[in-house]
Amino acid sequence: RSRRQRQMCIRDRRKSEIFSTAADNQTSVEIHVLQGERELVSECRSLARFELRGIPPMAAGAARIRVTFQVDADGLLSVTAREQTSGREARIEVKPSYGLSDDEVAGMLRDSFSHAGDDAFRRALREAQVEAQRLVEAVQSALKEDGDLLSVLERGHIEAGIARLQAVGMGDDRRAIDQAMDALNNGTNEFAARRMNKSVAKALAG
Repeated sequence: RSRRQRQMCIRDRRKSEIFSTAADNQTSVEIHVLQGERELVSECRSLARFELRGIPPMAAGAARIRVTFQVDADGLLSVTAREQTSGREARIEVKPSYGLSDDEVAGMLRDSFSHAGDDAFRRALREAQVEAQRLVEAVQSALKEDGDLLSVLERGHIEAGIARLQAVGMGDDRRAIDQAMDALNNGTNEFAARRMNKSVAKALAG
């Protein structure tokens, strides 16, 4: 099961955002609710976690999960996650200001300004690392399913591209990660076209 963590700054009384799944046939997601103005989850205050289950199995990224944050007049935060196709829903309530003084809240805001540049860099790097891992997993899954569409030489080139991306994928050189992702994407274009043709032929035969 793949888990995805995101943070959202609440400036209005109600805010929604659409999320999705990260793996094929994923039937649950964990929602992590955080408080803070920093870009990274690790620099924010964890408020609560809850799980939405019963998501219909489908391809990664196909599910549409609307997460809604709503704050009432007493400062109570309600977080609802709803899968749009099935209507499955889960929710939790927390009080974000619990245990925080006004000075601590002000300090959180000051930290967000003083670390803005560094936080933006770290967030961009982390997003590249996550995207690299997802690309590796997607190509490996495609090879497992339709590797017979490739010659031994073609498969070797793709596997070499995977190895290069894995070698830099968790490093701190974002440019190297981007270059390795571009190379792997370009190196699998023909493979993707063959897979598409196979799917079309199968659909027409059916």
